[in-house]
Amino acid sequence: MDADAKDWPRWVPLLAGLLTTCVAISGTTASLSADEVATYSAAVARPLSGLWGLVQQIDGHFLPYYLLIHVWSWLGEAEWWLRLPSALAAGVAAGFLADLGRRLAGPRAGVLAAALFAVLPSVSYHGANARPYAFAAAAAVVSAWALHRVAEAPTGSAGWKQIRWYAVSVALLGCTHLFSVLVLPAQFLAALLVLPRRTFLTRIVPATAVGCVPLAVLALVGWGERHAISWIQPHELDVLLKFPKHAAGSDLAGPPLFALAVVGVVVLLRRSVAWGVLAGGWLVLPPVLLLAIDELVTPAYVDRYVFVAAPALALAGGVALASVRLAPVPFALVGVPVVLAVALLGLPDQADYRQRNGHYDDFPGALGVIQARERPGDAIVYGQSRLRTGFVYYGREGLPEDVLLRGQGPAFEYAERDDLTEALAGHRRVWVVWRGTKQAGLTGKKIAKVAAVRAAGYRLSTAWHSAELPGLTVALFERGRGKG
Repeated sequence: MDADAKDWPRWVPLLAGLLTTCVAISGTTASLSADEVATYSAAVARPLSGLWGLVQQIDGHFLPYYLLIHVWSWLGEAEWWLRLPSALAAGVAAGFLADLGRRLAGPRAGVLAAALFAVLPSVSYHGANARPYAFAAAAAVVSAWALHRVAEAPTGSAGWKQIRWYAVSVALLGCTHLFSVLVLPAQFLAALLVLPRRTFLTRIVPATAVGCVPLAVLALVGWGERHAISWIQPHELDVLLKFPKHAAGSDLAGPPLFALAVVGVVVLLRRSVAWGVLAGGWLVLPPVLLLAIDELVTPAYVDRYVFVAAPALALAGGVALASVRLAPVPFALVGVPVVLAVALLGLPDQADYRQRNGHYDDFPGALGVIQARERPGDAIVYGQSRLRTGFVYYGREGLPEDVLLRGQGPAFEYAERDDLTEALAGHRRVWVVWRGTKQAGLTGKKIAKVAAVRAAGYRLSTAWHSAELPGLTVALFERGRGKG
């Protein structure tokens, strides 16, 4: 560790966390995504009894996060407010990452790790996303930080305080997202290498076991509800080549930063094998183990599930930059340009994530199409019933008559009438909205509601689709006229 680590001001991690939170939450106009609407539906739009009924059907492993958002929503339901907990979690991750970098390789490494983390497009995306992935990243950092404190603690009774905190951090890790625990093998190996065998067996193993109790419960719940991820397709080995992009949130910034991180892992291995193993395992094991689960158990590889490794990407990159020693060149002239370069490479993705369609579902845009051409007496039909929640959230000033709605279903779907022709009686125009492209609904019978509306005698008048795929499509059908 650098000699000036003793002069590490306490405000540095706080400032790193504040800046990261501000970066994550600033400038975004993105509509809530379908997943964020699911958060709203589960945690905000239902009473506790309704939430409990939902998690017995689906998303039971998200119960800790949903409970947090349920309480948080007592103070508001605006987009930015529902996303603020994730932005705060990203800030917590940055703050602890700064101090972890300082502990592993000195203050410079800590500052640079936090700076790299703050400018990652993936941090802006998940930090402004009402889902638990920023919490998973934060818990991963906190647990690694707590493990380092265990390694520094006395071996006597005084060390039990650090052990307890490590157990708590592991428990928090398991409560964020099931696949976040894929960072634990790296921590386990690091502890085995850095701690005396007796300390490892009598403290780390029990602490990890106790911390994994919530994980075990939530994993059993998740396994029983694994139908919720049945939409995931199997992946081949080449998906690992996309990991740098997935972790960084940018196909331009990800690969060079990953290469820099590999250098940082080598630097750490030369300093301490244990902490090099921690950083290297944290970086590569989540995607590798997730792909193994994908191949051997059930398809499960989704890019957001490996965001838990993004802090390791920034940590190792910061260590690599801090290891550069050019006597005539000030430290800032080495690290700052690289951080700025990463920020510039990620700028297109940063801008994209902040657009109204940045989370790949443009509910306000779709609603605006309807409101611009809506007439009294119009009806609306949802190609997938769960889309109703997003339109109701943004359409509080009024929507066309929802002719099929009967009530809330047991999960995210709604109970609907099955007599569409009768339900549309008396309506000359009907809006049909679905998730997917125009072609998905207008050709063939992929969207059953479209086929049913046509069978009821309506013809297409106009259709609009948001920019991203799969996106949302809005189509207006009129009785006895249109394009067929």
